[in-house]
Amino acid sequence: MNRRTLLAVLALALAAWQAPAAAQQKPTIGVSLPQDDNPFYIAMLRGIRARAAELGYDVVTVSSQEDKAKQINGVQDLIARGVKGILISPIDAVGVNAAYDAAAAAKVPIISVARASTSPNQLLHVAMDEKQIGRDIGAYIASGIGGKGKVALLAGPPGSPTFKNVVEGVKESLGRNAGIQVVFDQFGLLTRERGLKLAEDALVANPDLAAIYAANDDVALGAAQAVVAAGKKGKVLITGMNGVPPALRGVQEGTLAMTVELNPVLWGRLGVDVLAGYLKGEKYQQQVFIKHVLVDAKNIAQKLPKK
Repeated sequence: MNRRTLLAVLALALAAWQAPAAAQQKPTIGVSLPQDDNPFYIAMLRGIRARAAELGYDVVTVSSQEDKAKQINGVQDLIARGVKGILISPIDAVGVNAAYDAAAAAKVPIISVARASTSPNQLLHVAMDEKQIGRDIGAYIASGIGGKGKVALLAGPPGSPTFKNVVEGVKESLGRNAGIQVVFDQFGLLTRERGLKLAEDALVANPDLAAIYAANDDVALGAAQAVVAAGKKGKVLITGMNGVPPALRGVQEGTLAMTVELNPVLWGRLGVDVLAGYLKGEKYQQQVFIKHVLVDAKNIAQKLPKK
């Protein structure tokens, strides 16, 4: 082997050795979301991954599927893997506080996205203006049913302050109308199956039901199934929240009256921006709000995904 060939081989070997080392130096952020198969969180994770890549971060995720113990264990796993920071949407405001405690003990910044925690170790909350969104939904329902009629409330998980705040805002607006009566009011999981079952129960107990508030789009789409099956499409006003594509199609088709566009992709991107800023020493208010838009028949054409 001549000198030139030897130098070329050594250069290749050095490059091969440096490449893994450089890859290992790329900072990583951890992500723990409540559900893997919820369209809202799928879109949020897409936004997180895209923005993280733009800023030079790798992303590692852990699964919890609405299991508090799994979420705590997942965050502990992220810490063990040496992530620089964690974005978490806590399943329960209190029940996963151990995850925040573990992050604080390891000096790993942990920021809540969407849902919030009561933990003092929650550094920041990338949030929506929960009460105001609820007020806007309640006002929409009241206007849509002419200020009178029976309303069912299919609220979100009881351990989540986010969904408690939203439904309180809904009740605040509905309560300004003497002719509106809340006849059904339950907290629970954010699944289409639950929306279907509870809407069926509400319709059986109240055949003259005028409107259904649903905590998110999956619950709303389940409720819409029950309304259509009961032959009441267009007669029961249904609202959702999140603005995921299936719900936008529901608004277009008239099975849903309205959804609230929270744009989970942009929400995820904002979460990464806030975490990256925090890691660089930037200062934030305790809550960073995203914008929301009510989407109904009037503006649905502008919100549908472009073909």
